[in-house]
Amino acid sequence: MAQLKITRVAQSKYDSVNWDDLKFGYYFSDHMFVSDYADGKWNEGEIMPYGPMQVEPTLCTLHYGQTVFEGLKAFRAKNGGANIFRPIMNARRLVRSSEMVCIPPYNPEKMVQDICELVKVENKWIPSQYGQSLYIRPLIYGTGNFLGVHPSKTYRNIVMCSPVGAYYKEGINPVKIKVEDVYSRAVKGGLGAAKTAANYAASLYAGTQAQANGYAQVLWLDAISREVIDEVGAMNIMFLMKDELITPSLEHGTILAGVTRDSVLHIAKDWGVKVSERNISIDEIHDAYKSGRLKEVFGTGTAAVISPVGMLTYKGEDLIINDGKIGEFSQKLYDTITGIQYGEIEDKYGWNVHVEF
Repeated sequence: MAQLKITRVAQSKYDSVNWDDLKFGYYFSDHMFVSDYADGKWNEGEIMPYGPMQVEPTLCTLHYGQTVFEGLKAFRAKNGGANIFRPIMNARRLVRSSEMVCIPPYNPEKMVQDICELVKVENKWIPSQYGQSLYIRPLIYGTGNFLGVHPSKTYRNIVMCSPVGAYYKEGINPVKIKVEDVYSRAVKGGLGAAKTAANYAASLYAGTQAQANGYAQVLWLDAISREVIDEVGAMNIMFLMKDELITPSLEHGTILAGVTRDSVLHIAKDWGVKVSERNISIDEIHDAYKSGRLKEVFGTGTAAVISPVGMLTYKGEDLIINDGKIGEFSQKLYDTITGIQYGEIEDKYGWNVHVEF
């Protein structure tokens, strides 16, 4: 890889950050990576100061939503440097998302190299407290200026960084989830499996209504029968029934192929747990709850890692999971994954990309 051009800020924002209260996605580091696509290819890109970018009112992405993004994290490693958790998986998923909205693919290996170089430049922005990290957000969007429903001919890839704490105010404590049986987020053959703006815009209305009533998120059901479970707004969902871990299948293309989801399934299989990726209905969950077979429910995602669910509300009925407390299995998964991320547990899967400063 050619040496990236680096233009550093004249004055850092570092001292303006309240490091004792890191809200998720609130602070942004000094620099960002930028690469542009034109004439059929991506340029090498460069690292430059983070800041506003001028756009025209006719920017096609503002009108037609041709944009995709990713989310991953860098962790301050126990023995020095930083660990970036499974970046190649995020980079490859970005390509899949891009294909679904007609954005030319950005080379995954190049994306990982770009991220590593940016993390080296921004290394002081990686928080030192356990539970905190440097959130990394790649974003690609159409930069053409026109009115008309067709793909742009030019694009921009930006990678930005944000020092973050817990995604949910509850942290690792169990959250309350409302099962959404009126509104829909995604359908088979749609954009549910793509990390694109439209996918998240479709979740906002039901999500804000749920939050106004004290819930952290909604659990989406399929758009046709309103019976089969898809995922939570910002994470995949898993159910521990007796000794079996069950999570919705990816086969319908309505849910995101989560990196943490994949990590949990790998680890659970290694522990000898029976793992099932299949259709699961809300009625099956309700029956398992009534019979005492439903032991734990938790979400998985980059932002929260493991988010235990203490209560599911379905059609006005509250299902209290594990007495509203974090389960032993959920806690063990959280400790294992974060242990790997911070370099406190052996990374036998080779998931971390280590960066020295």
